[in-house]
Amino acid sequence: MKTSDFDYNLPESSIAQTPVEPRDSSRLLVLNRATGEVEHRIFRDLSLILRPDDLLVLNRTRVIPARIFAKKETGGRVELLLLRRRDSLTWEALVGGKGLRVGKKVVVESDDARHRDTAKSGDFAVQAEIVEILEDAERLIKFSEPIEPHLSRVGNVPLPPYIHEKLDDPERYQTVYSRDVGSAAAPTAGLHFTPQLLDELQQKGVKTAYVTLHVGLDTFAPVIEENPEEHKIHTEWCELPQETADLINQTKQNGGRVIAVGTTSVRTLESAVSLNRQSSTVSSFAGFTSVFILPGYQFKVVDAMITNFHLPKSTLIMLVSAFAGREKILQTYETAVKEGYRFYSFGDAMFIT
Repeated sequence: MKTSDFDYNLPESSIAQTPVEPRDSSRLLVLNRATGEVEHRIFRDLSLILRPDDLLVLNRTRVIPARIFAKKETGGRVELLLLRRRDSLTWEALVGGKGLRVGKKVVVESDDARHRDTAKSGDFAVQAEIVEILEDAERLIKFSEPIEPHLSRVGNVPLPPYIHEKLDDPERYQTVYSRDVGSAAAPTAGLHFTPQLLDELQQKGVKTAYVTLHVGLDTFAPVIEENPEEHKIHTEWCELPQETADLINQTKQNGGRVIAVGTTSVRTLESAVSLNRQSSTVSSFAGFTSVFILPGYQFKVVDAMITNFHLPKSTLIMLVSAFAGREKILQTYETAVKEGYRFYSFGDAMFIT
């Protein structure tokens, strides 16, 4: 197995730059992994496709406005992308800018400072100091006071680098059921759901359950090692409450399907088994996971999944290849390109059964 085995060609025109309206009007490619059969549907058709005994597992994490701009003493501008909070003042962050060594201090810019020519850095007093150099462009930074209360004023939603269009409504990069603040990126498979569709599914007898996994940017990064098994995936914090565990076990006992919405839900569910060292039932847990799912992995909880179309050579395309088979996934992606499906975060969805 090589990383190049998970590469494919994608025209730039296939990368979705804006979300469709309404959310559930996006397209849905249905792949039967046993037969390889493909259907072309609309996302709201889930109300026709899912069965009364099915259980949807949704990730209710919420993206923080983690992209912050700051100024150095020299006046140079830097960018801070908050990844993970260590304590009330200290964060792991990606930094963009030169000379950001240990001890370097910058002043966080407010919206006013970014949009008024007369504004000065002193208009907003929160400082950030580089306290440790981590890997590559990652730094451990310490704020002069907790930054969370100021994020609505200083932060921006961190859209992926392949999205070049301005997002007019930041809520379109949040799921309608988002609740637990902490992600650096959205669990994009969930962006297609509307409150109306969730109500329709509930009326049909489809149950819903929630997990939380705070998404880190490493999830979307391409694997650079020739052998994917040598790739070190970063840890992400996740939680599976007891109520969700009970619904999963009940669904299994009743012969229903556990349908993970997004690869983040997949990783949380499969971590519930590996971290608890149980194969027959799922129990609640909260903690960090570094589970890396590659072809050959035996899924213990997930029976079907809803997911978007993923980047070449990413850990996510490796995960869906483990679930449906690498050749089937690459063939399906080729079909999706020909049929004009929209790819990546604001793109269309797949339902893999």
